Amino acid sequence: MASQVRVIVTTGYGTNCEMEMAHACKVAGAGHVDIVHLSDLLDGSFKLMEYHFLNLPGGFLDGDNLGAAQAGAHRMRHARVAGTGKRLMDQLIEFVSLGGLILGVCNGFQLMVKTGLLPGFDGDYENRVVSLTYNDSGRFEDRWVTCKVNPSSPCVYTKGIDTVEMPVRHGEGKFVAIDDKILYSLKSNNLIALQYVDPHSGEPTQQYPLNPNGSTLSIAGICDPTGRLMGLMPHPEANNHFTNHPLWTRKVLDIEEGSGIVFFRNAIEYIRKNIL
Repeated sequence: MASQVRVIVTTGYGTNCEMEMAHACKVAGAGHVDIVHLSDLLDGSFKLMEYHFLNLPGGFLDGDNLGAAQAGAHRMRHARVAGTGKRLMDQLIEFVSLGGLILGVCNGFQLMVKTGLLPGFDGDYENRVVSLTYNDSGRFEDRWVTCKVNPSSPCVYTKGIDTVEMPVRHGEGKFVAIDDKILYSLKSNNLIALQYVDPHSGEPTQQYPLNPNGSTLSIAGICDPTGRLMGLMPHPEANNHFTNHPLWTRKVLDIEEGSGIVFFRNAIEYIRKNIL
């Protein structure tokens, strides 16, 4: 058991992509995967420090009634774990300091930016300087997009990827920052790990619907300076098998595995090489 990669996938309060995310982790080679309700982390039934890789799936935390993941972020920042005296946020920061990996997809990405876990400049994981807001289209976007990886990014999850197709499913996915200095820091430090691109030119785009939400700098996903924390709006776990792709009957593919699995495989391999 000690040599197994242990993964925790959170659920509850409106999360609805936990099964896909857990499946993607298993396909990628995780030895042990638990789907855990957030309340079970708070009451101490499950302990975050017993895992290597935390997954924050998509969904609609608390119905997005205060804005996407806003109530969930307050819960993490203020709710205390029974018997410890520590906030759940304190445990998350400790988890990161000990080398743990965190991946937030869609609602999970929204949660990471609104708690301050991303972008994590200078090891500050509580200062909120970026956000995800309403799509420029003014509507919920449910479509497939093409994204390009920044090869210079320290991001653990995107190693070996050039471009990847994944679905988006969100109403609040437009990436914004409090000022241009933050955007400059993200860009100059190669923390913009993933951008929406035109599939024909391969260049980042602001054109709708190729960029489905109007994200600044075409940002689809960012990481922290360690590369171990990543958030993205597209769903890699929803491209876990070639039949997930809308054009699967017309494409000749060498493998059955969907191209989104590589995000999770990269994480599992990193843990095996650097943590176990």
